[in-house]
Amino acid sequence: MSLMAHDLDAACAYYAALFGWEYQHGPDRLGPYVRATLDGLMVAGIGQFEEAAGFPVDWITYFSVDSADESAQRIRDCGGTVALGPLDSTDAGRLVIAADPSGAVFGAWEPRAHTGWQLRRAPGAVVWSELRTTAVLDSADFYAKSFGLAAVEDGRAQIGREDDAILLRYGGHRVAGIRAAGPEDPRPRWRVYFAVSDLDVAVKSATALGGTLERSLPPARYGDAAFLRDPQGGPFALVQLSKA
Repeated sequence: MSLMAHDLDAACAYYAALFGWEYQHGPDRLGPYVRATLDGLMVAGIGQFEEAAGFPVDWITYFSVDSADESAQRIRDCGGTVALGPLDSTDAGRLVIAADPSGAVFGAWEPRAHTGWQLRRAPGAVVWSELRTTAVLDSADFYAKSFGLAAVEDGRAQIGREDDAILLRYGGHRVAGIRAAGPEDPRPRWRVYFAVSDLDVAVKSATALGGTLERSLPPARYGDAAFLRDPQGGPFALVQLSKA
């Protein structure tokens, strides 16, 4: 998961205050970029692009792949658009940034030295990634076929439904979710959920630091959750992990 922000320093300061993140310099092939760490373990990335480029501030969900080049071709074959790459990010890996047919932006990552984030489902770390879209079934087909996340039968990806969401799976493991877009999602987008130990305290902190609460959610898969935006408008979610 990587945040593409307009102001790198401001984004780093916000998430450091919210989650206790520290930062290491990362590959700058595409511009200024840092890796966020928590207790010495990598949890996310933050990069900067010029606001004049016209791209919104957003968290990008990356899918791990064996070959970025082959993935780029499959994305095109399935109706997606490759916006950037495939290209090397120093020795860390090879990446693609693309959009699905509905316009939601995502990435594909061929790992080399950087094999992925090292901490998940802990306070301040990623718990889950979910696509909010107006084209739920078509999007499920696209991602399943693009990344081999499920078998395809009779033209329809075999996907699982659970808790009113569609689940993408790989080898029996949950990879990501897809749900119908709500009023806080004017365009299809991936939204990243970060774990917190106390949702009420975390929401108060997030808004006091300059973020905006969009809405609280019914209990999610892992616990109570809320949708927010950071001070630059980047959408994200907080979830209080269930003790169950």
